[in-house]
Amino acid sequence: MSHLRPLPLLQRFLLALGLLLMVAGCSTATPPDSVLAVPAPPQKYAAIVVDGKTGKQLFEVNSTAQRYPASLTKMMTLYLLFEAMDSGRVSKETQIPVSDHAASQPPTKMRFRRGETIDVDSAIRAIVVKSANDVAVAVGEYLGGTEDQFAAMMTSKARQLGMTSTIFHNASGLPDDGQMTTAHDMAVLGMALHQRFPQHFHYFSESDFMFRGRLVRGHNDMLGRVRGVDGIKTGYIRASGFNIVTSYNADGRQLIVVVMGADSARQRNDHVEALIQRSLSPVVADAKTRLMFAEQQ
Repeated sequence: MSHLRPLPLLQRFLLALGLLLMVAGCSTATPPDSVLAVPAPPQKYAAIVVDGKTGKQLFEVNSTAQRYPASLTKMMTLYLLFEAMDSGRVSKETQIPVSDHAASQPPTKMRFRRGETIDVDSAIRAIVVKSANDVAVAVGEYLGGTEDQFAAMMTSKARQLGMTSTIFHNASGLPDDGQMTTAHDMAVLGMALHQRFPQHFHYFSESDFMFRGRLVRGHNDMLGRVRGVDGIKTGYIRASGFNIVTSYNADGRQLIVVVMGADSARQRNDHVEALIQRSLSPVVADAKTRLMFAEQQ
């Protein structure tokens, strides 16, 4: 009967390491706290991550605090336009006239002159990609008669969708002290657009489009940056900071991520990516999160 040879030192080390890892894997220890850098002051910051399939809240900070929507407003403008398309009131070829009031809106805009028209298909792309204020107002006037009447329609639809803390005063999101929303309400709207209009949701994934022979580029840099991101909308006014609603759909997971009040678009996008990664990681998602706001970094 032959004697067993002693294991070489390296093999004994690897065996011991393997046993330690097995023990660690079976441990039920609470995961360590995670630190999340927040690119905004606390008085402006709000965020929420929602499971797009179940509606379960995965993360939130200040999600019911009042904030300015900025151009996230245009998500509701498009919701009502999609409804009008589905009801047959308008088609993709319908021409929308541009009034003096619409043409006079400040940038960002397509720079229409009074009396010109834009077809519905191009109007959607102009609103999604360019965030065109003149086109958003033209759509509002066409559907509501006046922009004020359309804003009332927008607020009424918000209530129907369960957006209890949102008031719209215009179709574009340009500054208005009375136009308020919450990160929670914007998540509700993002989910509603995805679920109610799957046949139109592809517009939100477009980063450029051709109009009158020229290429119009967008500025939602989350598109193409993170695999699975397929929309939705960015927004900025000075009072709000940099806002975004982002839809993620990959590998059987659907997320709606809302970030409001960031100091820059780049920092906002970095933060959205961090929230997506956090929400997709069970270990990190279950850990207690400590926030480090911009002024503390």
